[in-house]
Amino acid sequence: MKNLSLTVAGFLGCLTVLAQSPSDGSISSTIQVSQVEAHVRFLASDALKGRDTGSPGLEIAAQYIASYFQGYGLQPADSANGYLQSVTLFRESPPSEAVLSFQDQEFLQEKDMLILAGDSTTLEGPAVFVNYGMPEDLERIDLEGKIAVALMGRPGDTNPQTAFFYSPEKRANIAEAGGVALAELYRSAQMPWSLIVNYLNSDQLKVQSPKSDQGIPFLWLNDGQSNLGSLFEENSGEAASLSIGAKNREEVPTQNVVAIIPGTDPELKEEYVLLSAHYDHVGVNAKATGAQDSIYNGARDNALGTTALLSAAQYFSENPPQRSLLLVAFTAEEKGLLGSQYYAQNPLVPTEQVVFNLNTDGAGYNDTTKVTVIGLERTSAQEAITSASESAGLEAIMDPVPEQNLYDRSDNVNFAKQGVPAVTFAPGATDFGPEIMKYYHQVSDEAESLNFNYVEKYCEAFVQAAENIANLGEAPVWQEGDKYEEAGKQLYGR
Repeated sequence: MKNLSLTVAGFLGCLTVLAQSPSDGSISSTIQVSQVEAHVRFLASDALKGRDTGSPGLEIAAQYIASYFQGYGLQPADSANGYLQSVTLFRESPPSEAVLSFQDQEFLQEKDMLILAGDSTTLEGPAVFVNYGMPEDLERIDLEGKIAVALMGRPGDTNPQTAFFYSPEKRANIAEAGGVALAELYRSAQMPWSLIVNYLNSDQLKVQSPKSDQGIPFLWLNDGQSNLGSLFEENSGEAASLSIGAKNREEVPTQNVVAIIPGTDPELKEEYVLLSAHYDHVGVNAKATGAQDSIYNGARDNALGTTALLSAAQYFSENPPQRSLLLVAFTAEEKGLLGSQYYAQNPLVPTEQVVFNLNTDGAGYNDTTKVTVIGLERTSAQEAITSASESAGLEAIMDPVPEQNLYDRSDNVNFAKQGVPAVTFAPGATDFGPEIMKYYHQVSDEAESLNFNYVEKYCEAFVQAAENIANLGEAPVWQEGDKYEEAGKQLYGR
């Protein structure tokens, strides 16, 4: 049945391509509301069971996208494997038990701490307080053979999500300085410890070797009373021990879907604009009972964005721009941006040839006169994007909730960190209020709840923005002073 489903998905995709209405070559005549609606309804259908990573439903979605790429005549990025880039993830269970001992206190797994990374081990060494563990904090501290204890996150930014996102960098810095483990003191009014335990003390998907976590242990200590800072700071250098029990790991195969549209300019075609969207969602609610809806259909997040990517594939297959286009549908975004992380580590086009990433993703919309562009003001492509939106009758606005650090929470960041100027093109959201949260990661996010006339305009604006950027005389750059500007200079040799 699985293979039959894949065959049907491919057949329907190619059949729909062949049945397209005639177009005068313009974006507005190419992108039709009926086609947009058909894409969203298929991708967000109950049949795909919420497109969870590693599920048959997500595999069907990948084949569906690939069938359209093929039907439009796009080039596979990998001649050996076609449109599918295999992405091997590993599902890792929490340790069976773990304990950190310090100053006659024992911190236990789940109750007092969570092991977030690191293999089964037993180690001893002085516990040294390192403030936030920033490079400037580590310069004056001897960490060789020691357990580093740090405040969570960064100065001025202790949001749990961003703290978790930046933890690999902090962990790597601690390891480079000779530290044998990193413990962060978890303090957050936004997410109580019980919620963190429910969310993080469960199986996690990771991009890594099944044999080793390849890094020092990393853990969060529950410091809800804000008293552990003084304990570790006042006794910095005293002996501590850490024991982490066994973990189980299993392979989870999945794939990115990748295609290329060569540019028309003899010189500019060597440069690529990356158009991207994640096509996975969060699956089903295993705790649902009876007639209760259990499927997280993910119409807004991100069948809508995937549809915008397919709209770009359709239009540019007949109207290629001056620069080449690299189209990628990412897997496992909902598991921690893993599909884009894997692609960034294993690119099918040299990263230094990718001059911009126009990503499309979002939680939903509350204003159908707008598009929200996360990072709009951060690159020189701002005018190309705002004018594209205007041509579709929409207004491009900047991130309405910068305090939530949405820029670093979508696939664009894995390319920004490498230096590629990048933004995320999202549906019009003027805040993250009730109208957004009503659908965000809820079973109510179904195709029937969408305004498809708006979705069509959104897709038009995305495609026009891609065309504007791909035809710019000069490749976009980071605005002066942006935190990724230096990475861009290094990537492009500027």
